[in-house]
Amino acid sequence: MAEKPNHSGHRARLRQTYLRGGIDSLSDVNRLELLLFYAVPRRDTNQLAHALLQEFGSFSAVMGADVARLTKVDGISENAAVLIQLVGQLSACAERERAETRSRGILDTTDKCAEYLLPHFFGLRAETVYILCLDGKCKLLACRKLGEGSINAADISTRKIVETALHHNAVSVVLAHNHPNGICRPSAEDESTTLRIWHALDAVDIQLVDHIIVSGSDYCSMADAGFFETFLR
Repeated sequence: MAEKPNHSGHRARLRQTYLRGGIDSLSDVNRLELLLFYAVPRRDTNQLAHALLQEFGSFSAVMGADVARLTKVDGISENAAVLIQLVGQLSACAERERAETRSRGILDTTDKCAEYLLPHFFGLRAETVYILCLDGKCKLLACRKLGEGSINAADISTRKIVETALHHNAVSVVLAHNHPNGICRPSAEDESTTLRIWHALDAVDIQLVDHIIVSGSDYCSMADAGFFETFLR
């Protein structure tokens, strides 16, 4: 026998709380609970919200999870998982657009580059590498995903980086990759690979101006940390 929808009163009240006060008027549990209303019609979504937070540890981790992991939580259907993943990815897309609008396409500081790049790494659990191709005035020509795996992985070759920069007629480039399960501090391999890439780009008159390491909402600029002055000059 199907469970009766006996939470309609609570759902209406929570929806009105959101409509009156916006997203900041809700706790993380209530935000997930409200979202799940639209995929789970006949179940207490408060329990599901608590289960998701317990499984993933934080609201942002839930919103960055993929469908396969979400559906492993008891009670989370494929429809509910798709909704959560879709909302998370749409939010990241919107944030990327806002960052580009704010910068007007000119990425001439570390903060502007990082603000533009951070949404690209939202929810990623594998190391992923991006490149920003810039013109002589630091205007963004292209942002391209180079591949998954560490920056020194075989499938993310120096040749691919150089070819991407040349294809977009870049004067300078910024590399970025994430440390999903660590801290945003360059490893010894990151440093040696960055040095190799810098020399390869320099050989074709393209400047590598920074390599940004991302971990969650935090980032580290190898240029700001003095790497380029110490090892490349």
